[in-house]
Amino acid sequence: MARTRASDFEEKRQLILTSAAAVFAEQGMEKASMSQIATHCHVSKALLYHYYPSKGALIFDIIHAHLSDLDAAVEAANDLAVTPENRLHGLIWAVLDSYRGADNHHKVQLNGMDALTDEQKSEIRRIERRIVEPFTQVIRELNPALDNKDRPLIMPVAMSLFGMLNWVYMWFRDGGAMTREDYARLATTLIMEGLKAVR
Repeated sequence: MARTRASDFEEKRQLILTSAAAVFAEQGMEKASMSQIATHCHVSKALLYHYYPSKGALIFDIIHAHLSDLDAAVEAANDLAVTPENRLHGLIWAVLDSYRGADNHHKVQLNGMDALTDEQKSEIRRIERRIVEPFTQVIRELNPALDNKDRPLIMPVAMSLFGMLNWVYMWFRDGGAMTREDYARLATTLIMEGLKAVR
């Protein structure tokens, strides 16, 4: 007979993911151990293994959960009824707002891919492509000339934008002189003005 899940299974799983992300972010993927994670979570090592059979499974779930939340936020922000400029700003804001309080999860995403199986990497890349797609669509609307088979520039522009957003955790601090809203407007302006000059 299959073992039933405890009523607080999901709550404990989220606690484990948050605690594990903090340990991985501080120690690195290789140095962090399941024992350290269990201690940080205030659970037994046996209970941790009940939720996650390996460090790789834990890393995958941290990345998958983080990107799934981001994917949902981007999808909700992809308002086709507004102007392309406002849509771009909305998408940029959705990413920056999703990154709020998620620095550790984001670090695991950026540094933990080598710990995943090929199948897990494929699943993560599938979600990443889905996240990027609305950005490439709106960039195409803003400058259709970039959609050139001989010199395709839409994806380089989109990836440059994500470079700006993905590394914001390295320098941005909530409560500083610049707010997230300020940076969303700044990033939107940089891309909008840059799109006018890119040929």
